[in-house]
Amino acid sequence: MIIDIHGHYTTAPPQLQAFRDAQLARLADPALPVPRLAPISDDAVRESVENHQLKVLRERGGDLMVFSPKASGMEHHVTDRATAAAWAEASNDLVHRAASLFPEHFAAVCQLPQTANGPLDDVIAELRRCVEQLGFVGANLNPDPSGGHWTSPPLTDPYWFPLYDVLAELDVPAMVHVSTSCNPAFHTLGAHYLNADTSVFMQLVQDGGELFERFPGLRFVLPHGGGAVPYHWGRYRGLAMRMGLPDPTVRLMGHVFFDTCVYHQPGVDLLTRVVPTGNVLFASEMLGAVRGVDPETGVAWDDTKQYVDGAGLSQEQLRQVYEGNARRVYPRLDAKLTAEGR
Repeated sequence: MIIDIHGHYTTAPPQLQAFRDAQLARLADPALPVPRLAPISDDAVRESVENHQLKVLRERGGDLMVFSPKASGMEHHVTDRATAAAWAEASNDLVHRAASLFPEHFAAVCQLPQTANGPLDDVIAELRRCVEQLGFVGANLNPDPSGGHWTSPPLTDPYWFPLYDVLAELDVPAMVHVSTSCNPAFHTLGAHYLNADTSVFMQLVQDGGELFERFPGLRFVLPHGGGAVPYHWGRYRGLAMRMGLPDPTVRLMGHVFFDTCVYHQPGVDLLTRVVPTGNVLFASEMLGAVRGVDPETGVAWDDTKQYVDGAGLSQEQLRQVYEGNARRVYPRLDAKLTAEGR
């Protein structure tokens, strides 16, 4: 089985964006009525997925995608808590509907109603609702809800501990994924995303593994191949030793995982040679940041299966990257597949 652990509902029916636009308009003018999401038919949900993510997944030989709301659309920089809660609920409910209509091909991951430095009560409540009531298998966690201004504490700070308690209790991983950048110095897709992946890994290096001693069941997935981390693996190991901290390859690798959203062959070659095979999970992020075909190779940028297949891995390594690691890191996904006889 080929499991893609990083997909986003970037093709949601237009009613969802209209609801968001109405939310933002009401924040600008409180005299406007409280917005309501217009009805969306099952046929509209089917069409929005079947002719896009599902079509491409099938064409490229994939079996199942771990599916979450549009990352850049989470917009955690909007500080109103009620707005954030309603937006996360609407987005998650639509992802749930898509996964329910195509249960063989999608498993849901939730958006959390974060706000910069806001209380985590609503975040935890939505996580519980999605996992316990709707059967979600994971969550996206934004380390910078401010949108590129980095006003929140590092992910190793006690501020986050109440959320980690619940992630550990529910036994679901968190993909570390920022949303849109409000800082013009950081392009959302080409800088902000990769900055966050890299910065969080360094936060964990500086922590020296103490976070995972406190939360031994906590698991993070770093998307986009971990940003700069695999390319600078020696830098992080060397910095840790210079600071008198444990080697991150020893203290972090039971808890930190990397996806394969790297859009050229040399990048995937590097990722799979540097990061231990047990810490690499297949993903494409389609339909996401980079679309179209590389004119030099004729391969779609986000057709990462082509690159993984070309990375020279053994059959056992490929089995781990394509399926085994995902089932281990996402135990609720494994339980779902096992119950279905897969």
